[in-house]
Amino acid sequence: MAMQTAQLAQLLAGEGVTVELLATNAPVRPAFVARLPGLRAVVRLLPYLLAVWRLAGRVDVVHLMANSGWSWQLYAAPVLWLCRWRCTPVIVNYRGGEAQAYFQQSWRRVKPSMARAAMVVVPSGYLKAVFDDFGQPTRVIPNIIDRELFQPRKQTRVGGTSEQAAPYTLVITRNLEPIYGIDTALKALARVLAVQPQVRLRIAGSGPAEAALRALAQQLDVGHAVTFEGRLQRPAVVALYAEADAMVNPTTVDNMPNSVLEAMACGLPVVSTNVGGVPHILRHENTGLLVPPNDEAALATAILRLVGDEELQQRLRSNSLAEVEQYTWANVGEQWLATYRTAGSAFGGVAA
Repeated sequence: MAMQTAQLAQLLAGEGVTVELLATNAPVRPAFVARLPGLRAVVRLLPYLLAVWRLAGRVDVVHLMANSGWSWQLYAAPVLWLCRWRCTPVIVNYRGGEAQAYFQQSWRRVKPSMARAAMVVVPSGYLKAVFDDFGQPTRVIPNIIDRELFQPRKQTRVGGTSEQAAPYTLVITRNLEPIYGIDTALKALARVLAVQPQVRLRIAGSGPAEAALRALAQQLDVGHAVTFEGRLQRPAVVALYAEADAMVNPTTVDNMPNSVLEAMACGLPVVSTNVGGVPHILRHENTGLLVPPNDEAALATAILRLVGDEELQQRLRSNSLAEVEQYTWANVGEQWLATYRTAGSAFGGVAA
């Protein structure tokens, strides 16, 4: 979400739109408060609400990046009420991959605030279907891919079957959190190595599950084939994709993962779980391979199939490169500009 926000702000500025960014995770003082989650949220909240009030008095439209859970209650819902009092339209850009479960538990609390939005925008058909189930109209505007940065650097190739063959390299670019299923990928890798010992896995990301994942890699005796790259900046991610042969996305929950779209734009075949919004951007056998979540055997089978099938690699690569063109700024930018104009007009103003 942060990367999409920064990218959108930069592209809008290039269109002559004045953009102000207001972060929910501003530094807190004193520093020790940052280590206390509950107190940290309270200390951040009051300055944040004051900043929202002031911002609403300066802008034509507020573009609110929103997520599920406490993030919605603490940082999204108040924006809708404060901006309503200041007669400033708010576009809710909802991106929570766990929206369905959250709404089933909390829709009665969410609905009054959501009703204050001038418009609700979601990045995928999956989230649109979720909102439809709760009677909330939405508009779909997809994520944006920087095609100048994310582009194919080389052809994929078959890794071979001998131990002397060049390693066939898989990448995962997700936060190291349990919901992203990286433990399943490590278990699948153990199965893959029994057949194709030259395969390697590079994991780019950081998070609370890192120690457990490193320990699991050693326990499964795949530590020699796994590299934990840490959190990478975008140019380093592009370089990682250029050196890889395929992406694995083993997540258990997802909406519209930009990491998958970026890998597709770099020409990488993708093997992913078929959860959430992923099937809306990856079509099985056409632009990727889809497997059930938490199924190490199915994931290993799909990886082995990809490693050994050059025709499949090339088909997925070509179809993916064509598919991601719909996520370029040339196609997405005018949708956002039209949405801002519509939201501003609905409130009697003119969107910037």
